[in-house]
Amino acid sequence: MSKSVHRIYLGIMVLVVLITFIILTINGLGYYKTGIEERVYHPGHSTLKPSGTIGHGLGIFGSFFIITGVALYMARKRYRFLSRMGILKYWLEFHIFLCTLGPLMVLFHTSYKFGGLVAISFWSMVTVFLSGVAGRFIYLQIPRSIEGRELSLGEVRGMKTNLAELIRTSHNLDEENYNIIVDAVKNRPGLYHKSVIVRFIKNYSEDRKSIKNVKKVLKAKKISPTDYQKIVALVKSDITLNRRIERLDLMQNLFKYWHVAHLPFAMVMLIIMIIHVGVTILFGYRWIF
Repeated sequence: MSKSVHRIYLGIMVLVVLITFIILTINGLGYYKTGIEERVYHPGHSTLKPSGTIGHGLGIFGSFFIITGVALYMARKRYRFLSRMGILKYWLEFHIFLCTLGPLMVLFHTSYKFGGLVAISFWSMVTVFLSGVAGRFIYLQIPRSIEGRELSLGEVRGMKTNLAELIRTSHNLDEENYNIIVDAVKNRPGLYHKSVIVRFIKNYSEDRKSIKNVKKVLKAKKISPTDYQKIVALVKSDITLNRRIERLDLMQNLFKYWHVAHLPFAMVMLIIMIIHVGVTILFGYRWIF
């Protein structure tokens, strides 16, 4: 999948979620704003209530999307023959799409009213969704191959280029300018601070300063616009790899702990969802069937 096709792929999924949210909100806003006791008198009650035609359908399709998203991604990770059907990264993105769209539809299925045993499943679903967002952030911090395989520290270091030497030989830099670029791309420890947020801001500021110095050197040498863009992109890539190397152990450990939190809530959600569906069918709520 080319970059352009991948952007379209992501854009369509984001658009589907946004359009679904907008349509469901516009369609039922008046009903959802009505108090619980007065809803029975609302014209949309028969269709928008959890057992109504629309409400019940949202619950069915939302649950289906969640189960499908989880099952497909787990199958892709477990069975090798599926590796021929796209790289893991794209399956993960589709998993995130279905497991965002599904909970959104389930939220409207509840008509913003949930209690009892089902409430445990709902809040477990919310926890799974939020932890999924955090997990996605952690996942992106760990360097991976194009197939989605996690890279070792040695492999990540091997991705770095001897950029400064390449620039020096190609563009005849003097010693002072050469040292500026070497300093920008060398793997140096991050600026320490007890606050993670402050440390991140300081490191980000330092990296931006280094990139600015590199740009200044390149402009002074009057390098062609094409070479300028390529060199700046390589410098940014090297600096990003430096920071990822620093955070690699931390992110790998966080990812392990993340699984411990994410999976149990997902299991609780699925088990109670199955019980809820079973009880619903037992009491004769079969939607349009």
